[in-house]
Amino acid sequence: NNDRIIVALDLPTIREAEELVDKLGDAISFYKIGLALTPIGGFQLAKKLKSLGKRVFLDLKLYDISQTIQNAIRNLQELNIDFLTIHGDPHIIRAAVKANKKGNIKILAVTILTNLDRSDLTESQIKSGTIDSLVIERAHRAFLEGADGVIASPLEIEKIRLIDESQGKLIVTPGIRSYREKHDDQKRVMSPKKALENGANFIVVGRPIYRSTAPLEEVNKLLKGLNS
Repeated sequence: NNDRIIVALDLPTIREAEELVDKLGDAISFYKIGLALTPIGGFQLAKKLKSLGKRVFLDLKLYDISQTIQNAIRNLQELNIDFLTIHGDPHIIRAAVKANKKGNIKILAVTILTNLDRSDLTESQIKSGTIDSLVIERAHRAFLEGADGVIASPLEIEKIRLIDESQGKLIVTPGIRSYREKHDDQKRVMSPKKALENGANFIVVGRPIYRSTAPLEEVNKLLKGLNS
């Protein structure tokens, strides 16, 4: 199961991210690099991780006009990354899929960010409807437009798996916490084992690991829980 865990390197500096990778050694083979590290060497870190034989998920949540999305994806192909997030708007997915025709990047559409609830959506003037129904609708549309998968909170996995078009598509799930942990700013959370049982292909775990004084121990506990 350890190849289904993606560790989020949401640390303040590249040095701290590299130290965590070093501490986790062979226990983890897949890492997520987000927007915060990008301006201070995130792309170089991606190259370094690839040279170490790791898989890399660039979480950039791209959003722009179609031509810019296409240009960005063609340039990102040079990094040989594995996963990339884009916003799940149809024109963005179409542009990304078109640019990625010859690439090996898995294009993952963000449905609705896991730290948002209905009041946040209302504030952003997003149409009425439950978070669940909007996520399902956006996921369905993303599959139809050719996305390789979606990012969705644990609470929506089962419903997304009921969509016929989800066959062969990836569901990558943040918002993973064990029940004993506080949820930080994540509002839609679940235990790792339950998320995988519900149909997630990969789970993204950040704070429980990088905030731990013994991150490798935390990973081993997580793996033990998954395999129990």
